[in-house]
Amino acid sequence: MTRTKEQLIIENEELKFRLGETEEALAAIRSGEVDAIIVPGRKGEQVYSISSAETPYRTFIEEMDEGAVTLSEKGLVIFCNQKFAEMVKEPIERVIGSYFKHFIVPNDRPAFDKLLTRKAQNINNILTISLVNSLYLKLSFHILPAYLQGDNCILVATDVTEIKREEEKLRELSLLLEQKLEVIQQLRMQLIEKKIDTDVEIKKLKSKNAKLVKEIAKQKQAEADLKLKLKQKKKTL
Repeated sequence: MTRTKEQLIIENEELKFRLGETEEALAAIRSGEVDAIIVPGRKGEQVYSISSAETPYRTFIEEMDEGAVTLSEKGLVIFCNQKFAEMVKEPIERVIGSYFKHFIVPNDRPAFDKLLTRKAQNINNILTISLVNSLYLKLSFHILPAYLQGDNCILVATDVTEIKREEEKLRELSLLLEQKLEVIQQLRMQLIEKKIDTDVEIKKLKSKNAKLVKEIAKQKQAEADLKLKLKQKKKTL
């Protein structure tokens, strides 16, 4: 069908609009205002990062003092920086491709697995776990947006071993103080019981002493009466 003049004008305006958008996008890329672009494809939208913008971020991740890890939905390590490899004391090539929970002590694995299953709720969480090499890590989970491999998540691992050890020392000290306080309370109760027993004994002794005083007084009186009688007898003789 032959297109009308009005249709050609409309198509021409649409082409101008698209050209304007493309020129704006190219200008933003050239000026460094854009870090990545989203391109539609057969498998949905895909994100392509711009190397000039990606390099500083990758350098930052590699140089940061915390461990950085990208995990699959099943907990497989897709990426990690050198710092995290040092934390788990394994070569980075062995860490990538391993399951994260293999580095965690068995008792902490259920909590880690539970946190992974909550990703669908789009909740960011923090969990402190112990590694099999005796280090303690605080893990900060962050869910990736849907357009950035939404089935995966990233976590930042901070070494809190010294803090945990100080907490354990404080806990042990607190337990020791509680035990000593209990001993002191027991000694106090024993002293109170002894004091009660002593008071009872003192009362008994006082009662016995009063009886002895009375007996002595009777003896003295009897002795005086006897002496008086003897004197009287001597006078009559």
